[in-house]
Amino acid sequence: MAKGYLANKDRLDTINQFGKEIGKRAGFKCEWCGSKEDLRTWDYRPEREPEPATLALLCGRCRDLADGRKPDLVELRSIRDALWSDIPAVAEGAARVMATCKEPWVREAIEESFIDEEVKRELLG
Repeated sequence: MAKGYLANKDRLDTINQFGKEIGKRAGFKCEWCGSKEDLRTWDYRPEREPEPATLALLCGRCRDLADGRKPDLVELRSIRDALWSDIPAVAEGAARVMATCKEPWVREAIEESFIDEEVKRELLG
């Protein structure tokens, strides 16, 4: 148990080292919806070593979406612009949340986005 705890602590310490850089990149706003409330760094690829491209600054509501809470259409519209970010954690993370909705405009937005083609295929089937 101590090994796992220490590994997690080291990972969180590494993520925190990028906090200021991620905050500046994001303009100290949520990189999905633009909110300035309850901001924290979110790890898009926890299976990889943390780096700025795999981290996003998200508000509490968007972190809940990233963690699997079902979005409503208003929330989906508020994160749609994130699809055009050149940061994978921002664009691909938002696309994964949006792909849970079957509305035609959501599919079209993902198709038109700049995210990796392989990720698009995975999300859109």
